[in-house]
Amino acid sequence: MAAETHLQGVEISAAQFFEIWNHYDSDGNGYLDGKELLNFIQELQQARKKAGLLAQILPTEENFLLFFRCQQLKSSEDFMQTWRKYDTDHSGYIETEELKSFLKDLLQKANKQIDDSKLTEYTEIMLKMFDSNNDGKLELTEMASLLPVQENFLLQFKSVKMCGKEFNKAFKLYDQDGNGYIDENELDALLKDLCEKNKKDLDINNLATYKKNIMALSDGGKLYRTDLALILSAEQD
Repeated sequence: MAAETHLQGVEISAAQFFEIWNHYDSDGNGYLDGKELLNFIQELQQARKKAGLLAQILPTEENFLLFFRCQQLKSSEDFMQTWRKYDTDHSGYIETEELKSFLKDLLQKANKQIDDSKLTEYTEIMLKMFDSNNDGKLELTEMASLLPVQENFLLQFKSVKMCGKEFNKAFKLYDQDGNGYIDENELDALLKDLCEKNKKDLDINNLATYKKNIMALSDGGKLYRTDLALILSAEQD
């Protein structure tokens, strides 16, 4: 098949790589598991015999996504802090210009300098790969596809998200002093109750990790409604 031919060649473009990825990510959830992962690995093993290293499947200057996923962000907390840095307007998504800044910073950390036209190309590729609803913006859950599955705590919260009305009611309940934001202690109480009500999806033994990851979205320890909604509300404004 065409995907197999592409994988066995070393000099493929980033666009071709993402086309291959999408071929194996058949359910479009942003990561590979089960049979998808097995098939992908089998093709990579064949490619390694010719390329020598996994990273060599892409040209050197186009390894930035591999670098990002394997080296740059090693935990959900790192990811959330990075999201907060680039979602500068607290809109709940990263727009094209914000994404370009995000990628430029990432590439500089990898000691890679590129011109603006190449940066624009990378931005378009990133949107093509992760913009699952095709709105030209990347939401938190879409960007979280960059995280290794075992580090993506957002997958666990996906099944416990509330409708907008229910979320607003919960926020008001746990914002006990009515100051318009939730602090660490109030979040602790909220998460404990969520874990008790959703034992199949959330592990109360991971409470400290959940809290640390979510508080990474806060502004000086203040977790505002729009920020918490990224995690717990199924409806975004």
